Amino acid sequence: MKKLIVYVVVLVLLGVVFLVPAVRSKLKNAFFPIATIENAVHIEADDYDIDLQGINVSSTNMKNFRNKPVFLNFWGTWCPPCRKEWPSIQRLYDRRKEHIDFVLIAMKDEEQAVRKFLKENNYTVPVYIAQSPISEKLLPKAFPTTFLLDQNGRILIKEDAATDWDAESIHQFIDNIIK
Repeated sequence: MKKLIVYVVVLVLLGVVFLVPAVRSKLKNAFFPIATIENAVHIEADDYDIDLQGINVSSTNMKNFRNKPVFLNFWGTWCPPCRKEWPSIQRLYDRRKEHIDFVLIAMKDEEQAVRKFLKENNYTVPVYIAQSPISEKLLPKAFPTTFLLDQNGRILIKEDAATDWDAESIHQFIDNIIK
């Protein structure tokens, strides 16, 4: 009798896994994260077209970062969570600047306030102020918002909260996308 109950439970569970798409999708994404990456949102060429005024680097256009892995962060000097995550971003930049491009865009900020913030804290991560509209795919709804884009323009990570960007898991993730 106990064997029969076990068989019925196993059959029901297998039925749920194979017949309920939401359960199947969750399990697939949990055990096969590559499938999640393949289904990631893509940033198209037009989405990259953002004129960037350099604060501590030369001015450029976001298009120059296409076909490369990019750490893209939207922040503001007026934003306490943004300020909180800056030390970890600087450490990540110091360790990974040879492997991934960093683009930090100050939003709703004055150039002078940004320059002062960078100087007071000895931050060297490339910072810009957008001079043209930002695509809806990238435009942040909260601050800070960070995207990790692979060289194909796929959004692999989107984080809209302060994060420890120097965590070992982030370094491992970057190692996997730069291979």
